[in-house]
Amino acid sequence: MRQSERGQVDPFIVMDVMEQARRAEAAGRSIIHMEVGQPSTGAPQAARTGLQSRLGEPLGYTVALGLPELRAGIAALYRRWYNVDLNPDRVVVTCGSSGAFMLAFSALFDAGDKVALGEPGYPSYRQIMRAMSLEPVGIQTAPENRYQPRADEIPAGVQGLMLASPGNPSGTMLGLEDYRALLSRAGELGISVISDEIYHGLSYGGRCHTALEVSEDVYVINSFSKYFSMTGWRIGWMIVPEDHIRTVERIAQNMFICPPHASQVAALGALDATAECDANLAVYAENRRLLLEALPKMGFDRIAPPDGAFYIYADISDLTDDSLAFAAEILEKAGVAVTPGLDFDPVRGATTLRFSYARSTADITEAITRLSRFMDAR
Repeated sequence: MRQSERGQVDPFIVMDVMEQARRAEAAGRSIIHMEVGQPSTGAPQAARTGLQSRLGEPLGYTVALGLPELRAGIAALYRRWYNVDLNPDRVVVTCGSSGAFMLAFSALFDAGDKVALGEPGYPSYRQIMRAMSLEPVGIQTAPENRYQPRADEIPAGVQGLMLASPGNPSGTMLGLEDYRALLSRAGELGISVISDEIYHGLSYGGRCHTALEVSEDVYVINSFSKYFSMTGWRIGWMIVPEDHIRTVERIAQNMFICPPHASQVAALGALDATAECDANLAVYAENRRLLLEALPKMGFDRIAPPDGAFYIYADISDLTDDSLAFAAEILEKAGVAVTPGLDFDPVRGATTLRFSYARSTADITEAITRLSRFMDAR
């Protein structure tokens, strides 16, 4: 049977690494997971309790844009975190941030349109675009610019710009002046901007800024997966301009009907779990401190400054020109799963690795021991 050309997307390499690690564990090996951006903690207690109290009720379809009380709760979050007054009608609850990307790309772009994005960056941006007949245009960001695109680097002839702060894999963030420059230039070029902010709440030092502090003429995507530790619940959200609400609603009705009702109920409870989520953040902060101290001593000394998220992105060009093979060697000999940079940067990714520190501090401490032993033996 014929297959579509647009369906021939690249694999998500981190998921392949995750499967290799699973097989090693199934064979009886102990593996420390530093490959996947998944908190080791579960959903907040308030999320689980809130859902449990509703399990006796029918949990069926909701309206396409999400439960009104959840949309209002997310709008209130923007007041607390950013002092942004947000009309809850602009909040679109989605099937994870991935569902938000699909809605955003569908609402903003036509087949054949070009969308610029910084590299290194989250690999699924490119693959979802390709599956939707869009053309991703990479911006090779510089280490001295903290792997974030600059306004003067936006290429001509594109219809869209994808931003991410904190970035994956770099963990670096955009400040207000960065957003102002990028959004101003995008306005001059007449292009649409999407800001991926799913790691907000996870920052070390300065706070995360949202593009909505600068402009309302932007799509902002977030998720309950990271700060709220709800990856498997597949629940996210998107903020859209008021004159785009009905367009997005019609697409959502047909693509997804609605986000999972049970996950929406749990997410509503999670919004009240700040103390528990901040306790998780304190664990990530300690893990980050340990790794930033230990990795340079092992030879991983060219690191992007990780302002947020829970990743460290290292240039290993002095160690290898094949990050895929190097990551496989680390998994085999050290029992630590890490992600080769090819996932994030098709040009320079053969000489970079991403380390996730979303696990427990005990796991990270053990990973440091294993990695040190491995590097000493090379």
